Amino acid sequence: MMFGDIRNTHGERIAYSFTVGAESRRDIVVIAHGLTSDKERPWSFALSELLQRSGIASIRIAFSGNGESEGRFEDSNITKEVADLGAVLDALDRRRIAYVGHSMGGAVGVLRAVQDARICALVSLAGVAHTLEFTRRLFADRTPGVDCMLDKPQCPLTQKFLDDLAVIESVVPRASEVRVPWLLVHGMADEIVPVSDSADMVAGAGDRNPPRLINLDGVDHSFGGAGTERMTSTVVPWLVEVLGQ
Repeated sequence: MMFGDIRNTHGERIAYSFTVGAESRRDIVVIAHGLTSDKERPWSFALSELLQRSGIASIRIAFSGNGESEGRFEDSNITKEVADLGAVLDALDRRRIAYVGHSMGGAVGVLRAVQDARICALVSLAGVAHTLEFTRRLFADRTPGVDCMLDKPQCPLTQKFLDDLAVIESVVPRASEVRVPWLLVHGMADEIVPVSDSADMVAGAGDRNPPRLINLDGVDHSFGGAGTERMTSTVVPWLVEVLGQ
């Protein structure tokens, strides 16, 4: 099954890759990337493949302005990506939906899940928690309109992007509003987002509906190498259990 064109509120087409699951299942996992990335990442391919072996369909998306999606990268920010995700959920009507977000896509997932009951399970992979601190750590020596992000010329740093992260400041205060099963996975060798971001999210969630945090020794931010298998073998059994309930 394909879902036709998926377009956000600006009319921009959201690129996606759909991986079929078992015909008897009505659930699907939305897999989203982080900053300056897209849907064509080794870890996301591997996650889709293992989900398919378990009978679960998945859809890997590229937020507007990224990868094959329409829109300008210069207009990209968390707030716009939260809206993009809403457009994707609209296209998946009448399915049980889990969301897996990597890095900044993790923050997107939290902000969407607390306002959208269609998300029934949430996974944060090396998720950004403190957005303002993230900008200070990565871009303190960069000039908006002049420099690029993460040494990628196609990804210019904009004041619009920085302002959006500063307004959000942190998604930790929203953690206690997450009412669905929630798994956080973080590599202990993450060089981009500190492990403490995930720990802070767990603390912010409180004891009423505590999420599960799994730290993976020696695994980097992109879950490269052996980290791919370790991440997927952690996430997929959890999703199978949660979606089977």
